[in-house]
Amino acid sequence: MFIVENYGMAIMLCIVTMFCWGSWANTTKLTTKTWRFELFYWDYGFGILLTTLLLAFTLGSNGSQGRSFLTDLHQAENNNLVSAFIGGIIFNLANILLVAAIAIAGMSVAFPVAIGIALVLGVIVNYSANPQGNPILIFGGVALIALAIILNAKAYKKLQSNTADFVSKKGLILSVVSGCLMGLFYKYVAGSMVANFAMPEVGKLTPYTALVIFAIGVVVSSFVFNTIQMKRPFIGSSVSFTSYFKGTTKDHLIGILGGGIWCVGMSLSIIASGKAGAAVSYGLGQGATVVAAIWGIYVWKEFANAPAGTKTLLNIMLLLYVAGLALLIFSK
Repeated sequence: MFIVENYGMAIMLCIVTMFCWGSWANTTKLTTKTWRFELFYWDYGFGILLTTLLLAFTLGSNGSQGRSFLTDLHQAENNNLVSAFIGGIIFNLANILLVAAIAIAGMSVAFPVAIGIALVLGVIVNYSANPQGNPILIFGGVALIALAIILNAKAYKKLQSNTADFVSKKGLILSVVSGCLMGLFYKYVAGSMVANFAMPEVGKLTPYTALVIFAIGVVVSSFVFNTIQMKRPFIGSSVSFTSYFKGTTKDHLIGILGGGIWCVGMSLSIIASGKAGAAVSYGLGQGATVVAAIWGIYVWKEFANAPAGTKTLLNIMLLLYVAGLALLIFSK
């Protein structure tokens, strides 16, 4: 299977992860106006599963190092399979809340708040489980990112000054809850995997197997979480399953594309964690907030009508994020 051999390559993969995680949500804006995000989410989950299977039977099954996907799956212990599966469930609930927050508050708000909280919590959790890197630089970077979150929330408050408080609060609350859950899922996936990818331990999973089980957890739990969301949506009226089959080919393909883009990022982050460490790999990937905020501010013009001073706050927020990410990179 393909294994990252050095730290520099691991950092490059984490940067690609950052762009994938920060860009996939654009696909939610490319579907037709009648295509609800609850319906989009089914194809998004299928896109994640298809991508993990493709990687498992290609990069995960070729090469002289490690175990091939099917061999690894057959020897896996149940507790490790369950751990990766639980990671998928936790991520799915967090991501459904994030997609709902994007629909309510926009990319430039939902991403910095939710993913910023996830970054802070995720780095702490993953570093505690597997301490790698200079803790002063790691947590210094986290502190800068936490400050960026506060500035982004202030910018959102300015933007929402002329709208209903209910909508404003709902978007922020969903973002906060999503971020808390998002910061926990990576630990379960990382915990199911071997410590040394080149010399797999008996019973543990290779990254490619862990990703497939994770994706199964996402799809299976969607039949609970997304079904509830369809019947009791956060905004708008309920939507039926028959509506899914009325979608255009374009709508379905865009959803699958969104899942594929996110999953490529997740896969590269997991693969890179062998050299970079879970805390650094996860933390750098969550720099996706910067990418998403740039999309929302400069491409989708979500703050076009914001009061004076808002853009200054947003620009400072982005600078703090970049500085925080730089500290994470140099921490190891």
